[in-house]
Amino acid sequence: MIVLSPEGKAQTSAKKIAGIAQFSDLRGKVMGILDNSKPNADKLAERFGELLKEQYSVANVITRRKLTAQQGAPKQYLDELASQADFVISGLGD
Repeated sequence: MIVLSPEGKAQTSAKKIAGIAQFSDLRGKVMGILDNSKPNADKLAERFGELLKEQYSVANVITRRKLTAQQGAPKQYLDELASQADFVISGLGD
Protein backbone atom coordinates (compact mmCIF):
# COMPACT_ATOMS: atom_id res chain seq x y z
CA MET A 1 0.00 0.00 0.00
CA ILE A 2 1.27 3.49 -0.89
CA VAL A 3 0.07 6.38 1.27
CA LEU A 4 0.48 9.91 -0.05
CA SER A 5 0.47 12.99 2.15
CA PRO A 6 -1.79 15.86 0.97
CA GLU A 7 0.11 18.49 2.95
CA GLY A 8 2.70 19.30 0.29
CA LYS A 9 6.06 20.89 0.88
CA ALA A 10 6.60 24.41 -0.44
CA GLN A 11 10.16 25.45 -0.99
CA THR A 12 10.79 28.91 0.36
CA SER A 13 13.76 31.19 0.55
CA ALA A 14 14.36 34.77 1.50
CA LYS A 15 15.65 36.92 -1.33
CA LYS A 16 16.14 40.62 -1.79
CA ILE A 17 14.53 42.13 -4.84
CA ALA A 18 16.81 44.49 -6.72
CA GLY A 19 15.66 48.10 -6.71
CA ILE A 20 13.17 47.60 -3.88
CA ALA A 21 13.63 49.74 -0.77
CA GLN A 22 13.96 47.75 2.42
CA PHE A 23 13.28 49.35 5.78
CA SER A 24 14.70 48.45 9.16
CA ASP A 25 11.42 49.70 10.64
CA LEU A 26 8.24 51.47 9.52
CA ARG A 27 8.42 54.43 11.91
CA GLY A 28 7.57 57.65 10.06
CA LYS A 29 6.85 55.89 6.76
CA VAL A 30 3.78 56.52 4.61
CA MET A 31 1.87 53.38 3.63
CA GLY A 32 -0.22 53.19 0.48
CA ILE A 33 -3.10 50.76 0.16
CA LEU A 34 -4.63 49.83 -3.17
CA ASP A 35 -8.06 48.49 -2.23
CA ASN A 36 -9.29 46.00 -4.84
CA SER A 37 -12.96 46.88 -4.08
CA LYS A 38 -13.95 43.38 -3.04
CA PRO A 39 -16.45 43.02 -0.19
CA ASN A 40 -15.05 44.32 3.10
CA ALA A 41 -11.71 45.29 1.57
CA ASP A 42 -12.26 48.86 2.74
CA LYS A 43 -12.82 47.71 6.32
CA LEU A 44 -9.76 45.47 6.23
CA ALA A 45 -7.60 48.24 4.77
CA GLU A 46 -8.80 50.75 7.38
CA ARG A 47 -8.10 48.38 10.27
CA PHE A 48 -4.74 47.33 8.85
CA GLY A 49 -3.72 50.98 8.58
CA GLU A 50 -4.80 51.64 12.18
CA LEU A 51 -2.79 48.67 13.45
CA LEU A 52 0.35 49.71 11.58
CA LYS A 53 0.04 53.23 12.97
CA GLU A 54 -0.43 51.93 16.53
CA GLN A 55 2.14 49.14 16.53
CA TYR A 56 4.79 50.33 14.05
CA SER A 57 4.42 54.13 14.11
CA VAL A 58 3.50 54.43 10.44
CA ALA A 59 3.06 58.17 9.90
CA ASN A 60 0.20 58.14 7.41
CA VAL A 61 -1.93 55.83 5.27
CA ILE A 62 -3.07 56.74 1.76
CA THR A 63 -5.83 54.57 0.29
CA ARG A 64 -7.10 54.34 -3.27
CA ARG A 65 -10.05 52.06 -4.14
CA LYS A 66 -10.36 50.46 -7.56
CA LEU A 67 -13.72 50.93 -9.29
CA THR A 68 -14.15 47.17 -9.68
CA ALA A 69 -12.13 44.12 -8.70
CA GLN A 70 -12.07 42.96 -12.32
CA GLN A 71 -10.39 46.05 -13.75
CA GLY A 72 -6.90 47.33 -13.20
CA ALA A 73 -6.31 50.41 -11.10
CA PRO A 74 -6.45 53.74 -12.92
CA LYS A 75 -3.01 55.10 -13.77
CA GLN A 76 -3.75 58.18 -11.67
CA TYR A 77 -4.15 55.99 -8.53
CA LEU A 78 -0.88 54.19 -9.21
CA ASP A 79 0.96 57.45 -9.84
CA GLU A 80 -0.42 58.99 -6.63
CA LEU A 81 0.56 55.98 -4.54
CA ALA A 82 4.02 55.81 -6.12
CA SER A 83 4.71 59.49 -5.50
CA GLN A 84 3.25 59.76 -1.98
CA ALA A 85 3.84 56.41 -0.28
CA ASP A 86 7.05 54.76 0.89
CA PHE A 87 5.50 51.32 0.34
CA VAL A 88 2.19 49.98 -0.99
CA ILE A 89 0.03 47.00 -0.10
CA SER A 90 -2.31 45.78 -2.80
CA GLY A 91 -5.07 43.18 -3.13
CA LEU A 92 -7.19 43.10 0.00
CA GLY A 93 -10.63 41.60 0.33
CA ASP A 94 -12.82 38.52 0.34
